[in-house]
Amino acid sequence: MTSSRPTVLVLGAGAGGTMTANKLRRRLDADVTVVDRSPTHSYQPAYYLVPFDYMDLDDQVRETRDLLHDDVAFVQDEVTGVDPERRVVTGEADEYEYDVLVSAVGNSRRPDRVPGMLEGWNRTDSVYPFYHESAAAALGDAVDAFDGGTFLVTVPDTPIKCGGAPLKLTMLMEEYLRERGVREDAEVVMTKPGPDVFGTGPKAPYQERIEEIWADRDITFVPEFTVSEVDYERQVVHSEAGESIEYDLYAPVPPQYGHEFVVENSPLTDGGEYVSVDDHTLQHETYPEVFALGDNADVPTSRTASAARKQSHVVVENVERFLADRPLSPDYGGYTACPILVEKGKAMIAEFDYEESISAPVVSRLNWILDVNVIPSLYWNVWMRGYDPVP
Repeated sequence: MTSSRPTVLVLGAGAGGTMTANKLRRRLDADVTVVDRSPTHSYQPAYYLVPFDYMDLDDQVRETRDLLHDDVAFVQDEVTGVDPERRVVTGEADEYEYDVLVSAVGNSRRPDRVPGMLEGWNRTDSVYPFYHESAAAALGDAVDAFDGGTFLVTVPDTPIKCGGAPLKLTMLMEEYLRERGVREDAEVVMTKPGPDVFGTGPKAPYQERIEEIWADRDITFVPEFTVSEVDYERQVVHSEAGESIEYDLYAPVPPQYGHEFVVENSPLTDGGEYVSVDDHTLQHETYPEVFALGDNADVPTSRTASAARKQSHVVVENVERFLADRPLSPDYGGYTACPILVEKGKAMIAEFDYEESISAPVVSRLNWILDVNVIPSLYWNVWMRGYDPVP
């Protein structure tokens, strides 16, 4: 190393990487560098709001360099591999050495893994995998033109970003159709590969409330449906079990996996898709100088920005402890929060950890205001800047 100060390398300039890098800059006497392939940072929770004009996508994008403190170096490069034995990250343009590595690279959305899904997106006006920014933007015109038939949302059998997003899109679409006076001519359907629309255990109170809402509003939930193929010419989705659902407008959640450079070109995933870390310290189980948070951390909780925010506190604390040769703090308890928008002006906050639910399943206008009006401002101006008074 050319510097006497330790080098902390943060991979990924999304929510987890950006807030962590900025916090590390204040906590450590270290050289902090962020590597990401993209020069811009998008507020991804906007994607399911954009089609209904509840949020403007152009307002929810920032330059990555502008979000990072001047003392944090930013390198735009495509990472191709990680060698934790040598403590070196390889990119297309250069190699980067580190004393501590923080992996916050998110996951990879892969509509191409389902036969016909990518082709349907590219070749028709009826398939919009809305977890992609351009598909979310284009879905708005399709929603406005939709005046009857089946609106279908499907969820893959892989872990996904924000497990509540497909539910929110489904409910907002149902309400939008009622507002436009075409609800009686439409069927609103969502499928999942498991038995529950949201989940059991800590998620059970919210699951029960959603079931009540969907029964009252005649939203169809199809359980145990894993998409195997999209016949975009006939507008039919097939399942692995041989079932089929016809659609007129289709908003699939694409399958999501670990990035290839982590899975194939590093030992960090231990044969899985995501970086293997302790559930509570977020330190790698084999390489103690490696930490992970956010969507690419293999921890048993929902993948949301709120989870990454809580994880960031623990990672920053434990990187500091690691460099000082002190015992790590096992303080991450699986916390996550998911605002569930039920209809325009009404939302419920699902808040839980590894063990239990935290918030009551209350639908209110205040929760809508919090999610649509307050949280984006906090995201850009407080959390991404590395300021967070609530650990």
